[in-house]
Amino acid sequence: MLKKHQEVFQTILFLTDMAIISLGWVLAYFLRFYLGPIPVLKGITAAKEFLSLLIFLLPVFAITFRSFGLYEPMRSSARFAEIKKVFSASILSTLIFITIIYLFKEYKYSRVVFLYFLGLITIFLSVFRYLLRLLVGWLRKQGYNLRFVLIVGDGKLAQEVERKLVDHAEYGFKIVGFLTKEKDSVGKKINGIPVLARYSDIKEVLNKMAVDQVILALPFEHVRMLKGILGEIYDEMAEIKVVPDLYQYFTLRQGIEVLDGLPIINLRESPLYGWNRLLKRLFDMVVSLAILSLASPFMFIIALLIKLSSPGQVFYKQKRMGLDGKTFKIIKFRSMRVNAEQETGPVWARHGDARRTKIGKLLRRYNIDELPQFYNVLKGEMSIVGPRPERPEFMQEFKKRIPEYMLRHKMKAGITGWAQVNGLRGETSIEERTKYDLYYIENWSLLSDLKIFLKSFFAVRNAY
Repeated sequence: MLKKHQEVFQTILFLTDMAIISLGWVLAYFLRFYLGPIPVLKGITAAKEFLSLLIFLLPVFAITFRSFGLYEPMRSSARFAEIKKVFSASILSTLIFITIIYLFKEYKYSRVVFLYFLGLITIFLSVFRYLLRLLVGWLRKQGYNLRFVLIVGDGKLAQEVERKLVDHAEYGFKIVGFLTKEKDSVGKKINGIPVLARYSDIKEVLNKMAVDQVILALPFEHVRMLKGILGEIYDEMAEIKVVPDLYQYFTLRQGIEVLDGLPIINLRESPLYGWNRLLKRLFDMVVSLAILSLASPFMFIIALLIKLSSPGQVFYKQKRMGLDGKTFKIIKFRSMRVNAEQETGPVWARHGDARRTKIGKLLRRYNIDELPQFYNVLKGEMSIVGPRPERPEFMQEFKKRIPEYMLRHKMKAGITGWAQVNGLRGETSIEERTKYDLYYIENWSLLSDLKIFLKSFFAVRNAY
């Protein structure tokens, strides 16, 4: 019954999309030739010719929207993921349509119409899909259009699945019960939901109850029973989904990809690939070039003061660990006396550190000593925003204390970072810094880089 309703709903959604696209095309023509900055009144013949292009337009959008999965069930997908698909599919469809017009018809149509059209349908379709989701979510919360779920398992993983489904009532999933391995657990309740039977009784439960979806959420120690459970229900009509007991191992941007039909689960993946990598690199280069160009006279004065105030080189190079654990030499203005670690060995700078030179105190106080690191950014060794690079000498200790510490190196080291703008630098907790760094990597975006970079100008008085 639900599948029949789903087909009807998808058909209505498809027809509504096509109607919105047609309306957008008509409105784009009207805006250009009747309400544009320079109205050009067109005759009925020209209007009919533009309308006739719907013969090409609608099939292109229909095929592209279907290929993007916009008419597949998206009950548990993120709301804005659908809008992103609509946006991408609309741009691609419009480009394909323009190409078809150019190849098969005389190109005499206004480019402004295409721009108006793309803007209108993107807005109309996105708003329509968003409002539709809100309406369907509200109806599901009222008890309509529900899917009944049986969770196979009763451990932490199964309870986590239950919590997610309950928290998102707008998805329309109602849990009928749990299955367990232990006989003594049958009849008990977990968060008010009954434990119905043992794993071996799953076929009997499905025959007695209306179940649309079976979610297998077995702990690692019960995985060997998976084959038997699947063998029991291979001929049942309920959908079957598996939640692997890998939740505690998920770290950076986990997900699933397909290799020639073979599903592969990513437990750990850098967010920087494709356009993300290119955009971040472009941001780094543009900002670094601008800062080095503007600050070069100021940096020359600093270099002169360092040279005149204390013996030794102007710049100081130190080995640090960067992307994927590769080392590089970070460049700074020298702020401490020559051979400052000769007696102590590698140590962190401390409050009131006696090793600082007179000019070094000022440079470190306002982080001016880090200006040459923009050259590291230009070389591609660092980024403007990212986890601060640490010295290899300290790495072994941090790795032992903090299991997730090395995950910081799935992103390029930065001149500034989310931890730093929140006051975590100098003699502060490494554990807290790591949490902030991993949060930044997990939630990275170009906009977050820009915000952190701007916020850094108001957080410069944290160093020693």
